[in-house]
Amino acid sequence: MTLPEVPLHVVDQGGGRPLLLVHGFPLDHSMWQGQIDELALECRVIAPDLRGFGRSPDAAGVVTMEQFADDLAGTLDRLGIRSPVVLCGLSMGGYIAWQFWRRHRVRLAALVLCDTRAGADTAEVARGRLATAERVLREGPGVLADTMLERLFAPATSAQRPELVEAVRRTILNTSAAGAAAALRGMAERLDMTDQLGQIDVPTQVVCGQYDVISPVVEMQALASRVAGSQFTVIPDAGHMSPLENPAAVNAAIRSLLRRL
Repeated sequence: MTLPEVPLHVVDQGGGRPLLLVHGFPLDHSMWQGQIDELALECRVIAPDLRGFGRSPDAAGVVTMEQFADDLAGTLDRLGIRSPVVLCGLSMGGYIAWQFWRRHRVRLAALVLCDTRAGADTAEVARGRLATAERVLREGPGVLADTMLERLFAPATSAQRPELVEAVRRTILNTSAAGAAAALRGMAERLDMTDQLGQIDVPTQVVCGQYDVISPVVEMQALASRVAGSQFTVIPDAGHMSPLENPAAVNAAIRSLLRRL
């Protein structure tokens, strides 16, 4: 089922080649501030809040990764962006990136895949997501902050940069319960893209935080090995939130890809 089109809230800065930044769950565009501030000096940076997150319209029911991808294509239309974009997605943003490639290949110049995975959920993990969705609807997004925050960051980040962790906590607490539940349901039913990785035909940069326990380095390195011509970069001193924890290193990896285009 295709949901009605919604106007996403978007940060749109800079000029030149469009760079589309797609945030993870359950966050918003603010996780990309280190990229927006720097890369808008050389690109047109487009950083939306996905449907159900941040300042975009709320969501309910199920929002699939395909729907999120179609929302992004509609946003590019509204912004008058016709040239192919470099799409950079983190975690759930990576799941959405796969579907943008499948459904809107003509609009894609390159991919940056941050701390994500290609495989679908196991049956057990999918059941856990659905149960979490129901719990979030009953108890609110604090459930997500309580269960996720410790795993999002490298140990040194949590110990030495509590203000960064607290900022992410506030973002999670401000997330719509209905929007988070809809995305959880969508992630639970997402496609397994592993066997399609060899068909990806755009320049691709894969990055992973050194201490990521959600999408570990060994898993992401294996993902990168399946994408022809991709480059793989380990981001030092970072966990799952590598663009936020070490923006300079992630920006360098993105710039490396841009130079290849």
